[in-house]
Amino acid sequence: MTDKPETERTDCFALPSPDNTRIAYVKAAGRISETWHTPDCPALAIMEINWEEGSKRVKEQDEWAKGVFPAAHGRLRHAAAAIPADAAAQPFVAALTELVQAQADTTGFVVLHRWAEILERHSPPQLPDPDHHRG
Repeated sequence: MTDKPETERTDCFALPSPDNTRIAYVKAAGRISETWHTPDCPALAIMEINWEEGSKRVKEQDEWAKGVFPAAHGRLRHAAAAIPADAAAQPFVAALTELVQAQADTTGFVVLHRWAEILERHSPPQLPDPDHHRG
């Protein structure tokens, strides 16, 4: 066993107790795992610091995005309006513009089925031509 400084120690062999903290999480396979930590556990302190820092970063990023999004969205709409309707890129531009608007209309994320609806509308699949005969 190696001797690590106390601040690097990440093992905590605490057992369930009203004084201890339970951390539960779902693993990729859907299995729930849990660990228990004593109030003075360095690993718990590190996790809490990381959670707080992560939360702070997300709030800062969100505030920044709320500040720049309206102007960026306006520039996209302006650029999209300048593209000729018969341009080859028009379906892509129309889909992108609608997706950005859908994002602007929500406080969360545009869900996958909404993405699929928008993309299908602007880039429908090429159906076979029943009048085209192979000769």
